[in-house]
Amino acid sequence: MQDSRDLSRMYEVAESAAQEAGRLLLENLHRQVKVSKKGRIDLVTEMDLAAENLIVEHIRKRFPDHSILAEEKEKSSGSNQAVKWIIDPLDGTTNYAHGYRLFCVSIGVEVDGRIALGVVYDPVNDERFSSIRGSGAFLNDRRLQVSARSDLVDCLVATGFSYEEDAIRRNLEFFSRFMLRTRGIRRDGCAALDLCYVAAGRFDGFWELSLNPWDAAAGALIVEEAGGAITRFNGE
Repeated sequence: MQDSRDLSRMYEVAESAAQEAGRLLLENLHRQVKVSKKGRIDLVTEMDLAAENLIVEHIRKRFPDHSILAEEKEKSSGSNQAVKWIIDPLDGTTNYAHGYRLFCVSIGVEVDGRIALGVVYDPVNDERFSSIRGSGAFLNDRRLQVSARSDLVDCLVATGFSYEEDAIRRNLEFFSRFMLRTRGIRRDGCAALDLCYVAAGRFDGFWELSLNPWDAAAGALIVEEAGGAITRFNGE
């Protein structure tokens, strides 16, 4: 395990990279950007790639031997395989491509197989959600605590839908059940921020099928450090 000084240095890099990438995304939000498809409805824009390149460059300058797993292109195993950066340079790509102002940058760092720190930055609202394991979760400089509500009828929950057709159909079943049992459901298309909103108590819960590591690495830690739980559907 890295010592606290290493984690502090990695946090500084994650924070600065996330904020700089977020500013880049915001500056180009209403520009006509090139959009291509990875699947039938799964988009990637030139800004996904530009933000990813910026973040990777930040990491390589300070930690050239670390491994990196990023959504778009960067998948490298450095000589120090005990440390892995897990990056979503633009979570909410479909929102971004349509000018819908809900998207973020998500950076998590895994040390010895366990997420050790996470930063999620929302440039539209200038909100930085962050955590170093064991130190709590924060929104900018304010400590976070999950909601205390436990009765579903009093809860506002969120979900997201996979790009896989089978998963979409399965989640529609869950959606209808939760819709009848909760105060309401939100579907914003940005899993990392959904998790952070759970940590902040804005949502009382969030579920999604078929998430990728870069979707949840940072946000899941932030939820746990805010007092929440991350489970499978069976409670494990």
